[in-house]
Amino acid sequence: MILNHLMGLYTHPKEEWHTIEQNHEALKSSLSHVVLVALIPVFCTFIASTQIGWNLGVGDPLFLTQDSAMLMSVGMYFGLIAGVFGLAYLAFWMAKTFDADPSFTQALELASYTATPLFMVGLAALYPAVWFVMVIGLLGLAYSVYLLYTGVPIIMNIPEEKGFIYASSVVTAGLVLLVGLMASSVILWSMGFGPMAV
Repeated sequence: MILNHLMGLYTHPKEEWHTIEQNHEALKSSLSHVVLVALIPVFCTFIASTQIGWNLGVGDPLFLTQDSAMLMSVGMYFGLIAGVFGLAYLAFWMAKTFDADPSFTQALELASYTATPLFMVGLAALYPAVWFVMVIGLLGLAYSVYLLYTGVPIIMNIPEEKGFIYASSVVTAGLVLLVGLMASSVILWSMGFGPMAV
């Protein structure tokens, strides 16, 4: 059951959302999906930081020490998982406002499958040029937003008009959550947990 909807969300997303809605998975399956897919950007950025080197556009490639890259990777992994759970909680919390009554598992399914394209962007880190990762990141973000807008009315069982406003609210809350995660990173870096170059 793990990753079983991944290809369908890329090839025929609306139909796949209907399949997800008709066959809700157990909480364990959604958790497994998030835990596995979040490993993609973590491993790719670790390899890029220690073996390939980041091309910042000027100068030599930037390499991180193994310890620093490991610390950053662990922080990134838990940050990604916390972000998905935060998004799921926000979608669950806002549901009553839009006359939806989902279970937390439904909200977690929505958040985990919506975040999947962003996690898949991590593969771009294997070509660690900042401009390239940014372009692929924007494409992944755009597709995640598209999945959210198509999935909310289906998963939450509400009309498309309400689904559009609901999804817009979730996108706004997700952006606030992202800024919060970025601010947490800056705070941790300033406390001495930042990257250390070789």
